[in-house]
Amino acid sequence: MSQKKILLVEDELAIREMMKFAFFKSDYLLLEAEDAEEAQVMITNEQPDLILLDWMLPGISGLELAQRLKRSDSSKEIPIIMLTARGEENDRVRGLDAGADDYVTKPFSPRELMARIKAVLRRVAPDQDGIIELGGIRMDSEKHRLFVEDKPFELGPTEYKLLHFFMTHPERVYNRSQLLDRVWGGDVYIEERTVDVHIRRLRKVLTEYNAEHLIQTVRGAGYRFSIE
Repeated sequence: MSQKKILLVEDELAIREMMKFAFFKSDYLLLEAEDAEEAQVMITNEQPDLILLDWMLPGISGLELAQRLKRSDSSKEIPIIMLTARGEENDRVRGLDAGADDYVTKPFSPRELMARIKAVLRRVAPDQDGIIELGGIRMDSEKHRLFVEDKPFELGPTEYKLLHFFMTHPERVYNRSQLLDRVWGGDVYIEERTVDVHIRRLRKVLTEYNAEHLIQTVRGAGYRFSIE
């Protein structure tokens, strides 16, 4: 298996040096960029597997760069972990809304960051056996089987696709339109309220296993899968 490439976009030399040391004995190859412009060149040339993105960059901010990357077909699937000293809940929400898959507040320990990197990569690229485990649910996508704490359960095809999408994109809020595009496909023309119907069906099944809390409604914003 080829070594995963991690792009660190950070203008502070001290943090880049710390990260070099942390990555020296890791299973990952660390790439570096000091600003958004250099990062975009690296992304085009190297196609990293994950981006560690500092919020406060000179020129274009990390938040704006994340938004640009998620709008581009060539980079929208690359997971992003936002690095920032801004620890308020509103800032965390802004980072996730911009497209970040996770959010790490400075100062952080390299060990914690490595664990976050591993977790995000597992979510976006599950193990080769096709198994995703999150919140007590285990999904075997190759065998198309589902378990809650080793108890098998079944879902309809649309609810299965919806749950798969949520489990591979946890903690992020998606509105109805975004879910229609990601789960049903952009060329399907159905009412947005159809999403609500399938969310209710999914929750109804999960209720039988005390797992309905994993599918959360965020008032005025949409839905998310969260283990918190």
